[in-house]
Parts: sequence; C-alpha cells; structure tokens
Amino acid sequence: MGKKANTRKVKDNEAIAVARNLRTSPRKLNLLAQLIRGKKAAEALTLLSFDKHRMALDVKKTLQSAVANAENNHQLDVDRLIVIEASVGRAFVMKRYQARARGRGAGIEKPFSHLRVVVREEQKSEIRGQKSEKKQSQVKKPEAKTESKPAAKAPAKKSTPTAKAKKD
Repeated sequence: MGKKANTRKVKDNEAIAVARNLRTSPRKLNLLAQLIRGKKAAEALTLLSFDKHRMALDVKKTLQSAVANAENNHQLDVDRLIVIEASVGRAFVMKRYQARARGRGAGIEKPFSHLRVVVREEQKSEIRGQKSEKKQSQVKKPEAKTESKPAAKAPAKKSTPTAKAKKD
C-alpha cells in the first residue's frame, strides 16, 4: 500500500507554481504580482525581464516554472497561457536587533513571503476579450419597429429683404 495521490488543486486547463520563503515583504512582492495578473504569459515574462525591482527575477522564475508545468505535466499550449492568479502570502519574520546608544537595542524585522502563480490555457477568442461565436449568436438583437413615423415638417422659410420689398 502506497501513499494516496494528491487531488489537483486547480482545474484541468490550469497549472500552478509556488515560490516559498522569498526574502522580501509581501507588500513589495505584491507590486510585481499586480503587474502580471491577467496578462498573457509571454507578455508577463517580458515585463518582468525589464522590471527594475530586485524580486522581479524570482517572480519571473516562478512564472517560468508555472509555464513549464503547464507544458510538461498537463500538455497545455504555451502560446495560449494567461496568468489568472498571482497571489502573495506572508511567511515568517526573522527578528534581529541592532545596538543603539546608551545600552539600548532597536528591533529589526526581516519579513519573508510566499508567491503562488496560476496559469490557464484560454481559447483564442477569450484571450483577445471577444465573445465567442456561440455567445454572439445567442444574443438577441432588438427587432426593428414596422410602424413608420410621420414625416418631419419642413422648416419655415425665412423672409428675405427682397421678398418684403416685392410684397410692398
């Protein structure tokens, strides 16, 4: 009797990667997570490659791991992957102290974070933000009214000075 297999935590068209104990605060890491949420995987990798933050390299590695998991473990198409979730969690905090004047000490906190990236394979029409053809055909268009409106009245003619002179 072996160990029972873990159940999948994500859907069949999704893949996940987790980076644990990253040496940065969750608040700073969440700035990078916000940058890639909802973007295509290729576009997100490009953004992270040119980002100036120190943790961009670790976020990029995690995203590359999620893409590799999607391709190798779940046979998903890499070109159609979208980052649907990039969540940041709080890990432990190392507490240190620094000596200060008159025999005192000042506390220093060194926070750690967890990063979870989930990518999903989307259909082509959903990637571009368009409705699929089925959805478009199901949408009912308003029917045109058959009753005709009465014709608009012609604007009144302005009297010109020459017309007034002819009347006199």
